[in-house]
Amino acid sequence: MKKRRVFDEAFKRMAIELSYAKGSVQEVARELGIDSSRITKWRQSHKSLGQVATAATELSEEQKLIKRLQKELKDAQLERDILKKAVGIFSRG
Repeated sequence: MKKRRVFDEAFKRMAIELSYAKGSVQEVARELGIDSSRITKWRQSHKSLGQVATAATELSEEQKLIKRLQKELKDAQLERDILKKAVGIFSRG
């Protein structure tokens, strides 16, 4: 007979927050060694109780840095593309 695993609230909260942060229930379930349907049920029950993890909506310092750097990269690529077009136009004329 297989013994049933019991998870405390702290573990459940951590798994829920991690699933929101990573954006993938499947990946988190695989990392934690549990079934993905279990995390999905925990997310639904916490959502219905109004206990959506605030930490999941807040970005860590690293995530803020990544977002800022991605925006800077996008801006630099846009500037580069504009300059390439300008060089092409002026070199023809």
